[in-house]
Amino acid sequence: MVARINTPHRLHDAMNYNENKIKKGTAECIFAGNYILNAADMNFTQKMAGLEKRNTLNDRASTKTLHISLNFHPSEKLNKDKLIDIATLYMNRLGFSEQPYLLYQHSDAGHPHIHIIATTIRADGSRINTHNIGRNQSEVARKEVEKTFKLIKADKKHLTTTQILPITPEKITYGKVETKKAIANVVSKIYSQYKFTSLPEFNAALRQFNVVADRGDEKGRVFKSGGLYYRILDESGHKSGVPIKASSLQLSPTLKNLQEKFENNKAARENFKDATRLSINKVLHQNPGSFKEFSEQLKKEGIFILERRSSNGDVFGLTYVDNISKTVFNGSDLGKQYSAKATIARISSGQAKAETNNKVPEPVSETKQVGNSKNILSEQDQEQEKNIGLIDTLLYAGSHSGAVPFQLKKKTKKKKRKNNS
Repeated sequence: MVARINTPHRLHDAMNYNENKIKKGTAECIFAGNYILNAADMNFTQKMAGLEKRNTLNDRASTKTLHISLNFHPSEKLNKDKLIDIATLYMNRLGFSEQPYLLYQHSDAGHPHIHIIATTIRADGSRINTHNIGRNQSEVARKEVEKTFKLIKADKKHLTTTQILPITPEKITYGKVETKKAIANVVSKIYSQYKFTSLPEFNAALRQFNVVADRGDEKGRVFKSGGLYYRILDESGHKSGVPIKASSLQLSPTLKNLQEKFENNKAARENFKDATRLSINKVLHQNPGSFKEFSEQLKKEGIFILERRSSNGDVFGLTYVDNISKTVFNGSDLGKQYSAKATIARISSGQAKAETNNKVPEPVSETKQVGNSKNILSEQDQEQEKNIGLIDTLLYAGSHSGAVPFQLKKKTKKKKRKNNS
């Protein structure tokens, strides 16, 4: 089981996200913890009121709501009763046994999962401390739930990328779908679930689905006023159709709200860097024959790569969108060896090796000394290849272990030295 905890800026955003899934037929509210009425007997207003009433008891707290998702292995078939039992035990161990919360079962992904919305404000107006709750209380709760209900453990090696790859929104084709509805579906998914630290990174994730967040011309009114619109892109990457104002969409993904996310996501995504590096190294070890092949193989690992090109077509930057850990990184943020220049050099180095291995060796003249024969790679290339090889050896683990946040990584215990004194 993989547990993810988010702290939405507004309770309304988390409620809308789940309730809209119900309208689409891809979710169901199956339980209401510490409510007077059953989930099935309440409408949206009543569900909302149960949480909002608590939140109003504390005017000082900035974080009043938790939005939790519990994700299970695709092979696990869990009925509603078991999901309720799992959620109840998890919330109890998290310290929320007396807090109102709502449990939603979702059916829009390739693996079973549930969402929980809870308030952090107690009945006396005090706030439950949520600092490091994901790393501390949630980890203890997750392990107990796995043991109690005999679930597949998150740190099992066979919980691979392909097994937990989620179903993502489809690419939008202008003219074939309702523009605003299609854009809203994509934007809400990326805005609420992905970790990005700049507008270009946010756009890299959106571009997978032919959507872009557009500030307009730098001299224009929209740009100067801090406005933001969302547009559909055609297959050539050109903007098409009517722009949709950010403030008119669910979750209100405006520039101001995005900028708040940029800061919060900087620390939140750090734990996922190694997972993305592992996937990249895995593909590079397969010696892709071209950058295009490299990109296609990365897609199989759940990573979309966006190259930034100069006016003459040269690649000067890379952005990696890891759809497994839902994080976005510029290549240089992962390390110098993942920048555009270094990555292209690594691909070219692999090509040179392949060509060398496949080349029929020429007969050596009796007058030539083997020791004086020239190498195919220059000294500079050899040094670069040596350094890259060392880095690959250190980082590559043979396989990408799925959605590998820090919770999924096994920590090796250090052996205590014997005291000979």
